[in-house]
Amino acid sequence: MFIETIVGNLDDKRRWWRYRARVKALPASHRATVLALERYLTHFGMMTRGEVTLGTQMTMLNDLTAAFEKAAAKRRKVSAVTGGDPVTFAEAFFRHYATSRWFTDAWKHSLNYFEREFAREIERGINKERRRLVRTVARAESKRGAARK
Repeated sequence: MFIETIVGNLDDKRRWWRYRARVKALPASHRATVLALERYLTHFGMMTRGEVTLGTQMTMLNDLTAAFEKAAAKRRKVSAVTGGDPVTFAEAFFRHYATSRWFTDAWKHSLNYFEREFAREIERGINKERRRLVRTVARAESKRGAARK
């Protein structure tokens, strides 16, 4: 009990390390994509007003990993899971677990200059992460194609 007070819930930590081990076991292209999607979802999708709990987050990440494990087992490309647009996939995937994001609400409720600037800065960050996600998936696809030749 004392240790859990300091480091947090040990069951949550075990779930996290099991998830990371599953990701590490994926082929390189699939692993890179899962990590990019995790980053995108964690940085932007999970910033909610208490809607996404740690349990929901772990369920979402485990479901994401399961989809890529199935694709890898069937020797399918990353795009078989993400489709043509990984950003659209990530956002559609996230919508199954939460209904709104705080930065969307910030746009609706921005009443003064500082709030609007804050919302714009967030949008710039989101666009940067979207581009990063698309590049990562494209690199993963090209490496997978090159490895087969």
